[in-house]
Amino acid sequence: MEKDVCDEDLMLGYQAGDAAAFETLYRRHKGGLYRYILRQCKSKNIAEELYQDVWMNLIKARERHEVKAKFTTWLYQMAHNRLIDHYRRQRAAAGGRTVNADIDVDETPARKQDQPEKKVEIEYQKEYLLRLVDNLPADQKQVFLLREEAGMSIKEIAETSGVKPETAKSRLRYAVNKLREGLNDHGPG
Repeated sequence: MEKDVCDEDLMLGYQAGDAAAFETLYRRHKGGLYRYILRQCKSKNIAEELYQDVWMNLIKARERHEVKAKFTTWLYQMAHNRLIDHYRRQRAAAGGRTVNADIDVDETPARKQDQPEKKVEIEYQKEYLLRLVDNLPADQKQVFLLREEAGMSIKEIAETSGVKPETAKSRLRYAVNKLREGLNDHGPG
C-alpha cells in the first residue's frame, strides 16, 4: 500500500500531521541520502551530522513546503546546500584554506561467494571504484552520485545542482568516461 503512494503525497500527508508518512519517506530515502553525503565528505562522523541536519531541516520546513519539484529533488537540494554550508564553514575555520577530511570507506558487505579469494577481489574492486569516484572533480562527482545514489534524471540533477540540463548531462558523461578509463587502466583485480 505505501509503495503506491508517491513521495510528494507522503510529504503532503506529513505536512498535514501524518507521522507514518514521514516514517515511509525516511525508510525510502535514508540509505541513498546517507551514502550521497558520506561520499561527498568522506567522514562518517561529519556525514552522520550532516545527514541528521538534512532530516531536521525537512522537519522544520514541513509547514511551508510546497510541491514545486519531485521530493527527491527537494531532499537532495537540501543535502547539497547543507554540504556547501559545511565546506564554507570549514574553509573559514581554516583561514580560507581547504581542509582535507580523512577518507572513511563505506563498509558495505561484499556479496556472498563460496571462495574467499572472490570476496577479497570484489572488496578490492569496490574500494578501487570508490577511490576513482572520490578523485572525480567536485562537479562531476556530485552529478554522478545524484544519478547513482538518488536515481535522479538529468533534469532533476540540473534542478538540484542549479545548472542547465546540458551542463548536468555533460558533467555526468565526463564522470562516467573518467571512471571507465580508470577501470580500464586498472584492469581486473
